[in-house]
Amino acid sequence: MASLRWWQDLTAGGTTMSTALGQNIRKYRKLRQLTVRALADRVAISVSALEKYERGDRVPPPAVVTQLARVLHVGPDRLHGQPWAAEPADGELSVVPELRRILLTYDTPDAAVLEPRPLEVLTAEMDQVARMRQDGQYVQLAPLLPGLLTELTHLALGGTPAVARDRRALPQPQARAFRQLAVGYRAANSLAHKLGYHDLSYTACERVHWAADRSGDPLMQATAAYLRAGAMIRMGALGSARTVLEGLADEVERMAPELSLSPEHQAVMGAVLLKLAVVEARDGQPDRAMERLAEAGTWAEALRVDTTHYEMSFGPANVRIHEVAILSDTGDTEQALARLREWGGEQGVDEWELPDGLAAERASHHHIDVAAARLAEGDRAGAHRSLLEARRIAPMHTRHHPTVRATAGALVRLDRGAHDSVAGLARWAGV
Repeated sequence: MASLRWWQDLTAGGTTMSTALGQNIRKYRKLRQLTVRALADRVAISVSALEKYERGDRVPPPAVVTQLARVLHVGPDRLHGQPWAAEPADGELSVVPELRRILLTYDTPDAAVLEPRPLEVLTAEMDQVARMRQDGQYVQLAPLLPGLLTELTHLALGGTPAVARDRRALPQPQARAFRQLAVGYRAANSLAHKLGYHDLSYTACERVHWAADRSGDPLMQATAAYLRAGAMIRMGALGSARTVLEGLADEVERMAPELSLSPEHQAVMGAVLLKLAVVEARDGQPDRAMERLAEAGTWAEALRVDTTHYEMSFGPANVRIHEVAILSDTGDTEQALARLREWGGEQGVDEWELPDGLAAERASHHHIDVAAARLAEGDRAGAHRSLLEARRIAPMHTRHHPTVRATAGALVRLDRGAHDSVAGLARWAGV
């Protein structure tokens, strides 16, 4: 009965995540002294759609959120209301102050209390952290990060802060330590981003760049630029992200003699092209997005299977995952779901089933996108099922995703039958 009363409180006028997003849109619209029609015209959506977004009856796709944020002169995170308050027991949250200190003192750390362990040991542990990051296991990786970053920092600097300013070729052990530091900073970036601490996430991105520059690994440097472009996309700086990614694609192609790219190069190149497709979709350019997607598909065919080189999830399945996401981002949710049925026919099933072995976070993200598309098409039961599948695959990634909170909030608001499973999912997601 307690969960039922909670659900009734929400649907009787309380605030769900979908209505919180709508309330923020309305608040900033009024602050900018714009009417509903004026804002709808500037974002190129209908007045009725904007009214539904502001009421919380519908969840705006990411491309629309980006455009709304741009017109309202705020970051998309402000519309989503991030960072969200977390429960005191959240293991990820407890490391945030320590990560802030480590990221601030990256080139002038306090004296080591204990002698750092051998680089081989730290590398093995960082490989484990990287796998956890790709699988969305933030509770497990969070407590490992501060100690690993601290030890690697002391190994990389070799006891002298002067190394931090030196981009010339370093001794091999120090260069390898810097490479592992870049991996660790990337995990810190993901953790901060998922929790909604975007300032900390941006700082971690800069630290990835700093460590990658000293690693002597060109593809690690490319990875750093890729992460920076991702941060730009999240803040709606699409033109800047496009410039970075286009330059990066040219740079990766120049790395290999006579265009004979290794599988690692191909994976990084493909990931860059997929990110460019996302930029075009968020910028309201669906045709250009599909062109970039087709380019990525060519590289995926060369790889034949999905890989995680340099923690870049890329391959044939990821191209399809991005096609569904891009169609949903640009509002063509009907076609996005049609693609799933079409590809399912190739497998002899009703809807496309993801291949085994994909990074859990990537697979979970796909089901989150599908849930939003199903909700937009009026399939509330299907949206609920997709959210449950996303949670099964990568619980912490799902719990902290803004689309999950918005979609779960809309389901609560629309499902007047007070389905306890819907209420429980929404409550779990922090709605």
